[in-house]
Amino acid sequence: MTISPLAPDAFPTLPEIDGVRFASGAAGVKYKNRKDVMLVEFTAGTSVAGVFTRSATRSAPVLDCQSKLGGSLSSTDRAAILVNSGNSNAFTGSAGEKSVAAICETVANATGIPKSRIFTASTGVIGERLPHDKITTKVADLAASLSPAGIEDAANAIMTTDTFAKGSSAEVLIEGKTVKITGIAKGSGMIAPDMATMLVYIFTDAKIEQPALQALLGALTDQTFNCITVDSDTSTSDSLMVAATGASGVDVTDSAGFTQALHGVMLDLAHQVVRDGEGATKFVEVKVTGAASDAEARRVGLSIANSPLVKTAIAGEDPNWGRIVMAVGKSGAQADRDRLSIKFGDVMVAENGWVSPNYSEAAGADHMKQQNILITVDLGIGGGMGTVWTCDLTHGYITINADYRS
Repeated sequence: MTISPLAPDAFPTLPEIDGVRFASGAAGVKYKNRKDVMLVEFTAGTSVAGVFTRSATRSAPVLDCQSKLGGSLSSTDRAAILVNSGNSNAFTGSAGEKSVAAICETVANATGIPKSRIFTASTGVIGERLPHDKITTKVADLAASLSPAGIEDAANAIMTTDTFAKGSSAEVLIEGKTVKITGIAKGSGMIAPDMATMLVYIFTDAKIEQPALQALLGALTDQTFNCITVDSDTSTSDSLMVAATGASGVDVTDSAGFTQALHGVMLDLAHQVVRDGEGATKFVEVKVTGAASDAEARRVGLSIANSPLVKTAIAGEDPNWGRIVMAVGKSGAQADRDRLSIKFGDVMVAENGWVSPNYSEAAGADHMKQQNILITVDLGIGGGMGTVWTCDLTHGYITINADYRS
C-alpha cells in the first residue's frame, strides 16, 4: 500500500494515560497477516461519552453504543471498547445484533466488566455478516495482554483503507497539575460531516462527569469532525468516543484550557483523516466569511468542498475559479454575485462579482501546485464565518473504491 503523500513522517509518541490499557491481535475477519481487532480497558470510575453517525442505516454496534450511553450509565465499574476492522456489521439484521451480544458477553466473561459498560465498533464492508467467532476466540488473549503502552498497535488494528495510523496528544497544566489527552482515529473514505464519519477514540486522565463530557464532546465535534469531508458520503458505522479516567484528580468541568486542548487533539485527528483521504494528493482548507450566519458559511464551504468539479480541478492543479462560483451559487445559502470575492492563498482571484483586475492565472496556478491549498470566499453579506477541510479527487479514489470488496 502506498502511503499518502500528505501523511506525517511517523506515528507520534503518545503519552500513557493512567487507567487505560490496550491490546490488539489478528482475528482474520477479512485481512490476512495483520492486526484487525483491538481491546481497550478503562479503570473504574471512567466517564464515557460518544457521538455517532446520524445515518438511517447505522450499524448494530452503533445502535448498541447509543442505547448504552443513553441509559443510566454508572461510572463506578470498569469499562471496555472492542473494535474490529474488515467488516462493519452493518445492514446485517438480527444477525448483527447477535454478533454484538456475543462479543460483549465474551468480553464481560474475560474481564469481569459489566456488559452495560462494554462498547463495540466495526468498520469495513457493509452487508456481510460479521464472523464474530473469529473475534471472540481472541478475546481471552487480548484481555491477558492488556498494556498501557499498546496504543500504536491499537491504532493500526482499526485501519481499513487507511494508509497510515493516526494519533495525537496534548498536555495542559490546570491548577498546577498536568492533564493528559491522547487519541487515535481511522478514516480514509466514506467521509462526510454528519458527526464524525470514522472511528475515533480519545482518552484523558481528566476528571469530568459523563453529562458534562457528553455536552463538551458534542460541541467540539461540530467544530472539528463535522467540518471535514472526503467524498460527501456518510458511513453507517461512525463512532467518536471519549473516556475520562479521572486519574489526574483534576476536575476540568469548567476548564477553558482543557476544552482548548481537547479541541486541538480532535482537530488534529480530523485533519489527519482528510490527509489520508483515498487517493488524496492535496489538503484543502475552505474558509468562508461574510455570510448571513455561521451556518450559512459552513453550508457554502461544504458545497465547495464536496463539489467533484472543484475537487478534480484541484487535483489537476487548475485554478478554475468559475467552479467556486458555481458551488457558491448551488449551495442554497444567501449570496450576491456582485459582492462575492474569491482568493487562492494570498492571490485575489475575483472581487465585486468579476475577475480581479490584478489577477494573474500564473499566480493562481502556482498556489494550486502546493500540497496545502487555501480557498477563501467572502460573501459580503454579513458576519457569518466558517471553515471546512477536504482533499482533492483523483484517479486513486476510483481505483481504491472500484475493487474495495475484491
